[in-house]
Parts: sequence; C-alpha cells; structure tokens
Amino acid sequence: MSKKWKLQLIHHSHTDIGYTDRQEKIEQHHVDYIKAVIDILEASENGSRPEWQGYKWTCENYWQVERFFQQAETRDKQKFIDYVKAGKIDISLTYLNMTELVDNDILDHMFKKGRAFSNQHQLGLDAAMTADINGFSWGYAETMYQNGIINLYSCLHTHHGMFPLYQKQIPFWWETPKGNKVLVWNGDHYQIGNDFMLIPNSFRIDDGAEMTTLEDQLEVAEQRIFEYLDNLEQEGYPFDFVPNMISGIMTDNSPPNPRLIEMIHCWNEKHGDQVEIELITLHQFFTFLRGQALDLPVYAGDWTDWWADGVGSTPAPTKIYRDAQRKYHLTQKLDPQAECNKGSLVQEAEYQLMLYAEHTWGYASSVSEPWNTLVNDLDYRKAAYAINANRFLSQQLDQVLRHRGEVPPSIDREKYFKVVNPHDHPVTDYAMVPIKHWEHIDGRYLAGDLEKVVDVMDCQTNERLTAQLTSIPSGVQIEFAISLEAKEERVVKLVKANVPKQPRIKNYAHIGTDRVEDLAAYPGYAGIPNTHVLESEHYRISFDQTTGIISLWDKWNDQELIHQDAPYAPFAGVYEKTPITTDACTERRLMGRNRKGRLAERHHAHLKHIEVTKDGDLFTMLQMDFDLAGTQAYSVLLKLYKDIPKIAVTVRIQKQNEWAPENLYIALPFQMRRNGELFIEKTGAMLRPVIDQLPGTNTEFYSLQNGLAFTGDESAFVVAIKDTPLITLGSLAHHPVELANPKLHEKNQQPVYSWVMNNFWETNFKVDLSGFYEFDYQLYLVTEQQSPAQLMEKCQQLNQGLVAFPINPE
Repeated sequence: MSKKWKLQLIHHSHTDIGYTDRQEKIEQHHVDYIKAVIDILEASENGSRPEWQGYKWTCENYWQVERFFQQAETRDKQKFIDYVKAGKIDISLTYLNMTELVDNDILDHMFKKGRAFSNQHQLGLDAAMTADINGFSWGYAETMYQNGIINLYSCLHTHHGMFPLYQKQIPFWWETPKGNKVLVWNGDHYQIGNDFMLIPNSFRIDDGAEMTTLEDQLEVAEQRIFEYLDNLEQEGYPFDFVPNMISGIMTDNSPPNPRLIEMIHCWNEKHGDQVEIELITLHQFFTFLRGQALDLPVYAGDWTDWWADGVGSTPAPTKIYRDAQRKYHLTQKLDPQAECNKGSLVQEAEYQLMLYAEHTWGYASSVSEPWNTLVNDLDYRKAAYAINANRFLSQQLDQVLRHRGEVPPSIDREKYFKVVNPHDHPVTDYAMVPIKHWEHIDGRYLAGDLEKVVDVMDCQTNERLTAQLTSIPSGVQIEFAISLEAKEERVVKLVKANVPKQPRIKNYAHIGTDRVEDLAAYPGYAGIPNTHVLESEHYRISFDQTTGIISLWDKWNDQELIHQDAPYAPFAGVYEKTPITTDACTERRLMGRNRKGRLAERHHAHLKHIEVTKDGDLFTMLQMDFDLAGTQAYSVLLKLYKDIPKIAVTVRIQKQNEWAPENLYIALPFQMRRNGELFIEKTGAMLRPVIDQLPGTNTEFYSLQNGLAFTGDESAFVVAIKDTPLITLGSLAHHPVELANPKLHEKNQQPVYSWVMNNFWETNFKVDLSGFYEFDYQLYLVTEQQSPAQLMEKCQQLNQGLVAFPINPE
C-alpha cells in the first residue's frame, strides 16, 4: 500500500421493524441492546473486562432511544446520558429509516423529538445516519437542517437500488431547497464492516460449520482488509481514511458485540503501523471529517429512493394511510390552536403513521412462504399501523367537528349543514352531504335518483345553490356548488323544491316513440351527453368505442391535453406479469433494478361497455367497463363537472391472485404542449422529476404526496392523486435502467402512469395483490399562472375537499 490507512468503524444495529421478527419483539430487542451496551461499558471501566476498553456504540435512530427511556430504570437512563456525553454512546437523530410515504409535517415533528432530547440533556448532537434505504426526498434535507441535523451518513443498499453520484464512499454537500447545506458521507452497505471478519463468528467463512478461533479470524481479516484497501487505492480513492458501518452479527436487528474491540486491539498491535483501526461514533466521524478542510462538491436536488415502491404491494392499507394523512392535515387546519386536542390521539397517530411508513415492508420470507403464519401475522400488524392511525385521527376529527357544531342524527331534524373551507385560499368547489333513507326534507323522502326535488339554500345570501343528487347505498348524496373565502364557513339548508308536473308525452323531435336519444346536434338542438362526446365549459372529451378516451380538449387554451405519444388511453389499465422460469424468489432477484423481467407479458385494457349513467345541473357521469388480464373487473367512472374545470375519476378494480411478479398501472398520459414541464410534490419539496435530482439517482419511479402538475406558459393541468402514491414515467418495456443526468431531462415530458400495484421484491413484499380496490383521481385546469407550490396546494385542496356536516343553528 502506498500510504498509511485509518479504517474507522461505527458499531450499530440496523433497525428493520418486522423483517426478522414480530414488530413488538424487535422493539424490545433494541431496548435490551442499549441495556447490554451500558453493561459492556461498565465492565470495561470496573476492571472486570479490561479488554473491552475503547468500546463504542451508535444508536441508529432516535426511536431506539425513545423506546429505551420509556422502559429503563432511572439509573440506566442516567448512565446512558453520561456515556453519550463521554463519547462512548452516540445517537443518530433520524427517527427511523423511512420511505417517502411519510409527509413533511409528521417527519418534522418526529425529528423534533430527537432534537429536544439532545437539547434537554445538552448533548450537542448534530448528525444522523440512515441504513438500508437508497434515497430521500429533497425536502428531507431541509427538514434535517431545520432540526439541527447538519451531517448525514448514508448506508445504502444497492440490492434493487443504487448509490448517487455514480460512486460510493465519498462526501459531498447536499444543498436543500432553501439553499442550506448538509454534509453527506455517501457510504457503503450498513454491514460492510462485517465482511472484514473483525468480529469472531459474526460472519461465517464459506460454508464452515465450526466456530473459528481468534487466530483464524485474524488471518481472514488480514486478507480481506488489505485487499479492500488495495482496491480503494487502485480505484483512485483520494483519502487515507475510510469509514464503514459494522454490526454485532451479520443480520438486521443484531445485538451489540464487544468482541469487536478485542479484535481491534489485536489488529492494531500487529498492523497499526500500516492500517490503524479505530472504533468511533457517528458524531466523532463527522467531527473528524469537518476537520479535514476538504474542498467538496455541492449538489442540489432529489435523492430519489429506490425502495419507496413497497407501498405498491399493500395498496389497501396504503389507501387507509393516505386517508389518515388527509384527516391529520384537516384536523390541523380546522383546529390550528389544538383547542380540541385534549388527549394524545394526534401524537399516537403520528407514531402509528411513522411505523407504517418505516421502510420494512413485510417478513423476510413473505414471497417464498406466503402461507406462513408469521408472514401473515406481520402483514396484519403492518396494516394495523395505518388502521390505528386512521382510527385515532377520525376520532380527533370528530372532536373538532363537534366543537364546531356537528350534531348526531335525529328524527325530524331540519336539514341545516355547515360548510367550511379549511384552506388558506379561496375555493370554488362542490360540497357533499348525505341524506339517509329514513330522513325527510320538509316531509318529502328522497328515493332513487330524483332530480330537482331538493333546493340547497345559502342561509347567508338566501341564494339557491346548484345541486345534484346521486344514490348511495344508505340513501342519497346531495352535491352542490359553493364559493368560500379562505377559512370561511357558511350555513346551508336543504328544503323541498317545487317540482313542476311533467307532461306524459314530451314534444321533443329528437326522441322518437322508441325514446332513444341518439341524434347528433343540429340547428335548434344542441344534443345531449353521449358515449362519443362529453362537453363542459372547459373541456370536450371524445371517446373511441374500443379504447376509451381518445381526446381531452382544453377549450380554454385550445389545445389537446393527451400526450401525443400516449400508448394507452387515459385511465386505461396496463397489467404486467413476468413468467416464473426459475422460482418465485429467484425470478424477482434476477430483475435487478428493473421492476419486471425481460420476458414480462404486458396487457392493456380493452373497452367492452360504455354508458352515460347520469346527467344533471352539476355534472355528467359516464362509466367505462374494460377487460384487463389479471383482473375480474376494471371500470372507470368519470364525472365531468359543467361550470368549473374539474373532472373526477374513480377506477374500480377486482384483482386476481398471482404468485408471479406483476405490476398494474393506470395511464395518466397528459401534458401541456406549450413549454410544458412536469412538477411533482414529494415529502417537503416540489420538483421536476429527472431534472431536479442528484446525478446518478433513480428516474424509474417516484413517490408523491398529493399529486402532480403539467405546467405551460400561462396555465397548468393538475392531477390530484388521492389513494396511491407511486408514479412511473416513459416506456413500460424492460430496458437498461437510466440514472439521472442532464442528457435524460427529456424524460420529464414522457407519458406518466399511476403505478398502483406491484409485488416484484423477492423477500418481504406482500405477494398477494388480489381483492377489490377503488382509486380516485381529480383533474383540474388552472387557468392562470401559478407557482409549483400553489399547484401542489391545489392538489392537496382537491384531495381534502370542503368540509360539510350537520348542525342545528341557534
């Protein structure tokens, strides 16, 4: 070797909640591990185990510490604090290793826990590490910085993923959306240190069944460490130091191992003049790194996560999770001073939301043994996090609405409702109120799809609001248009309308005695909505009788909104299956970073039935039923509103069971033709996919919060995505995976798909996607120039809607 080396090791246990055991068992393990570390350090100090002097431990996240402090004795808590101050225990201030499903408000609140703990005990912590995951939203960097986390060590895992910048084991400055900087060490695998064989029996040599001795271990370590460092020199690695993470044994959720420090002493005694091994903490490493005064590159953009797609294997609980997120934000908007937060419902919901969004997506043998009791047990436990969060937030929202006047059902109640705009900007939209089958309005019961039998009166202006009725299983839903200023609330009342008597025989020339309305418009007759063309003030939608929507014309800008290269009609389903030629696990492993196999079979939906199901004063509804492989049913329900530029779409799917790797997409092939760009909202940031990314990052798919926007010169077309977070861009064919770089920017304008289901991972994704699903989308034409942040706020408003509830006015 051409230089003396310093090999720096950071000892930790990777938190993977639900991968190696039950979630609550893993929690207890990590609590016990911290207790064990305290015992190890005490033994190194009291003379009983002097060979353990120099032992250090880094808690991989604050969650471990939080759980420990909930259970530990006062003595152990104080010992822990003392050892942190002495530099023998360290705490990473990330809360858990997260997917991008988590939203920024909750992430920020959980980061604040670690920051508050550090400040309370005057620990001076400012670093974080992440393990296993291969990326973070750009907003993650800003949220770290705002919580005093100015150093990040990324322990990536390139299985089905990749490190950024085309190189690992390098530092750089990550510039946040607001121009702040976080120092990043772009590291190697979180257990790469175990490959050095420095911990006796922590990693089995070949297939040996016998335990090795310390002397045997040292011989293997010498070979591996010298080879590793020689390789770094040959690759032109510029430093004389290299950090690596190491676990007590080669497994996730591993216990601490004091034998490591024994081996380090042995190594340094023999080879310290060539390679000094140092056991350090996370904080100590960054103190050392910042002391090197290195001239480091600065990169700004999204570090797009390769492992965000597990949510696609559990579409049902993920939908429940996203509904909980909406209730979380509505609660904050409706009760900003937390006047109704008398308990811990919100705090407990935040914890449950974090655990569902944590990166582990099932037990280790979910694909190889889908029938296994533990596999299914852990799957239900994972789903329970989303369910519990939704339940807690539903209770909290109920408390808020009661505080604002909501009343329970009662006999003969006059039908007053309060409509609230919870948003910080004016909204013109449609509010919905249900009327149960047993309720009446001024003595009139509502049955079926009766129109014009109910008037919605604005009690402030005495104005009649345009309304339309739709049958629902428990009665009738009344939808009406209303305009409200920011935070404004209005009271409306439902009253019986005067229904004019209709003649038995209508004198309409376009209806023959067969009562079939099938004529195109002609002078004196404007036509009616039909399965060829639907039209509103803002859109003209044309249909093909075999493929579905073939044109979505923007009448405001006089342009086509469907991408000129769209291979599939908007909202048509695309199903993929990769045949199993090996076994269920191997087939998936061989996919590499593609989310499908080379021989994947691809099928697109074929329209078999189309029908206008409803036409009223507010909207026209049309239903399209498709045949699609992999499903028993695939239907698209489109609601075209007449007076505002809004289209609501619901996709209903009955998915069949399949063990082979599969994907299901819903086409969203839209664009604005004039200088258009695609913007998306991820956790804490608005960005242009492919363009606003770190070099070498994932361009295959993205995890969104509320939706996306196709921007143009003076207007934009937004797609609010309510239930499912993943999208993918470009060709669906198997292809060489392209990493973000300036030559790839044109991909920003390629067709978009909502990626609603996948089960491609070979270990811990839920393999069974079968069941009944409903996914909601809303399209909205923004006819004035707005910033990306305003457009994403529009997506959030569309997803959250206006809030309407029954009241009894004073």
